[in-house]
Amino acid sequence: MVKAASESDPSVMRISMDAKATVKVGDFSRGGKKRVRVKAADHDFTATGKVTPVGILVPQSNELFLACVTSKVTSDCLVDVLEQWWQTVSERLKHVSTLMINLDNGPENQSHRTQFLNRLVAFAQTYQLTIKLAYYPPYHSKYNPIERCWGILENHWNGDRLDTVETVVQFAQSMTWKGNHPVVRLLTTTYHTGVRLTKQAMAQVETHVQRLTGLERWFVDISCKLPASPDT
Repeated sequence: MVKAASESDPSVMRISMDAKATVKVGDFSRGGKKRVRVKAADHDFTATGKVTPVGILVPQSNELFLACVTSKVTSDCLVDVLEQWWQTVSERLKHVSTLMINLDNGPENQSHRTQFLNRLVAFAQTYQLTIKLAYYPPYHSKYNPIERCWGILENHWNGDRLDTVETVVQFAQSMTWKGNHPVVRLLTTTYHTGVRLTKQAMAQVETHVQRLTGLERWFVDISCKLPASPDT
């Protein structure tokens, strides 16, 4: 139903968003097979860094945007990635007034995560977009289209040493999805965990949120209407 609604209305764009499992960066073997010999350290020493790919896929056009995040992936991080993506595509998508986002119900983006909803409300108002969140239920996130991209990325760097952050970024840039290379950015912002709104602040955020009766956790609409002026 959600997919059909997005495909029949040109003002609605459906995107799929998720974060891949964190990748350890270091001069050690990751397993896998290569046609050429790849030399790595004999033991798995402490990683020199970590990178978490966060992806946005547009299923209708097969466009893929990847952010290589070096910090903890938080609610703020996810919305920053969303905002960066929109800034790169908004000029050619002026006909789009609604973003329908497919998500799993992870801890940083679940529909009652206060900072996640707070940032999305601000995003909707800034860019005058209606946001529709459509979550996959437990054990069904594998059907989220972006999940298929992670398997392609894993196969692409299979058996190689990911010894630097730059190496991870280069592999992300050189992978292909449906014959096209993704747009890749390195995101080095430091994000802090535990950011939460007070009950009073969240009550204000909820005035911009509408939940589907009976499926309140799974279908959420966020209005782009600005707060009313005190003089009105």
